[in-house]
Amino acid sequence: MINEKVLDVLNRQMNHEFHSAYHYLAMESYFRVENLQGFAKWARSQYREERGHALRIYDFIHERGCKVTMRPIAEPPHTWDSPLVAIQDSYEEEQQASGMINNLVDIALAERDHATDNFLRWFVERQVEEEADVASIVQKLKLVGDDKYGLFLVDRDLG
Repeated sequence: MINEKVLDVLNRQMNHEFHSAYHYLAMESYFRVENLQGFAKWARSQYREERGHALRIYDFIHERGCKVTMRPIAEPPHTWDSPLVAIQDSYEEEQQASGMINNLVDIALAERDHATDNFLRWFVERQVEEEADVASIVQKLKLVGDDKYGLFLVDRDLG
């Protein structure tokens, strides 16, 4: 069993992961409308990853004999001012997820829940990768600035 404090933050993290998935799906739609198919493919891939993260937590909660609490998912943005703004938004979303996971690890350790702490190590490592990947795209978009050909190349690389 998981104690109530750890269970509550696990359920909140699961909800955030579902929200992130929803956020990336909205972003995919934005990129499709902008005819940026490479960015759209990247956003769809991110959607699948975030959904997978949520389900990984969902399964862990059940494996520990506890109840999953489904909460409403906040509505994501529908449009962004530019691809750069969209990717910067994604970076902020990943940083928020990292902070939440780090907090969850702290709580698991404080509550001496070593099984949850061990489970969360995968998420800690994954967030380092996710932040680095998104930060790299932000830097590329800043580098190309308003150059449409540069945007085309970044889009092609993401596809």
